[in-house]
Amino acid sequence: MSGEQAPMCEVDLGGGKVKETNTVGRCRVSSYERYIQPCMAELLGSALFIFIGCLSVIENSPNTGVLQPALAHGLALGLIIAILGNISGGHFNPAVSLAVTLIGGLNIMLLIPYWISQLFGGLIGAALAKAVSPEERFWNASGAAFATVQEEGQVAVALGAEIILTMLLTLAVCMGAVNEKTKGPLAPFSIGFSVVVDILAGGAISGACMNPARAFGPAVMAGYWDFHWIYWLGPLLAGLLVGLLIRLFIGDEKTRLILKAR
Repeated sequence: MSGEQAPMCEVDLGGGKVKETNTVGRCRVSSYERYIQPCMAELLGSALFIFIGCLSVIENSPNTGVLQPALAHGLALGLIIAILGNISGGHFNPAVSLAVTLIGGLNIMLLIPYWISQLFGGLIGAALAKAVSPEERFWNASGAAFATVQEEGQVAVALGAEIILTMLLTLAVCMGAVNEKTKGPLAPFSIGFSVVVDILAGGAISGACMNPARAFGPAVMAGYWDFHWIYWLGPLLAGLLVGLLIRLFIGDEKTRLILKAR
């Protein structure tokens, strides 16, 4: 009948859903919505998050210790996830994207595009932070690059801290925002709170990066690469471990039933 409404389809796009119909009533999703839109959301979200994070470090008062960066990073992440999470899943972190892919929450075809978007977002955010910061403050803070580790003797402890801290963050994402059995509406703020807790606990040990994109952008802007590899290896190992642990305890079949497959 000419007045009959065509059926609608819900399709997952990196964390969000889009309802769309075509002229013959079959569900379809454009390549733009499936691939480009989520990557643009990751680019924008990463840029905003890393801009706020870098600025909080550059403008931090010595009297507040790690409190100001902890609150700025955590609150900014929770807010940006709440805004953009339904489009891309709100990762803004290569380690998180790795873990979510391993548990079936992200199409593996999107993993590398997500990583590229997040790294470019990190560059944009760090560049904007540099542009608005007084030059003296920028260089005094090493451009918000991670300079906590100063000697070889600190490497093992810092690497271990990055792995553990990032595991808490990725668990908060995977179990709070992806797992159908445990996810809830407060996930964005739970994830943000995990960042606050991590920075308060581990900021003085490793810098509590937990995010290769957060490390990469400021390192490029400030030209500071000392022990930079820690902030790639630690978080990515954590993402790998969390993904494997969830698959181990939930199982492949349960993963397909409980987790949203992309």
